[in-house]
Amino acid sequence: MRQLKEFSQEEMAEKLELSLNGYANIERGETDVQMSRLEQIAKIFDVDLMELLNFGEKNIICLTGNNSPISHNVWQNTNTPNELTFELQKAQLLIEQQLKEISYLKEIIELTKNQKKEQA
Repeated sequence: MRQLKEFSQEEMAEKLELSLNGYANIERGETDVQMSRLEQIAKIFDVDLMELLNFGEKNIICLTGNNSPISHNVWQNTNTPNELTFELQKAQLLIEQQLKEISYLKEIIELTKNQKKEQA
């Protein structure tokens, strides 16, 4: 999306008040991105957060919930390799974020259970 908006990595780093390396790590998926940072990025791109994370009409994956944590269907499309890579990276980011949130929620549940046991 940065390239589509014709922003350089340097411009994005400046807008996010990050070092160039810090921003590049986000693009490469080498750092965890919190929702607040994603909201900043969406604001810079002048899109809402869901649009930033949304899989639009040229999807290659559609995530659906069922009894397994994640399942997916692959669709044929006419995206270029760069667009496909971008869509895959978005999907990976979304999946990673959801798995972390699930993990944190499980920790909170376990701590709450332990706290109730101690109080009893």
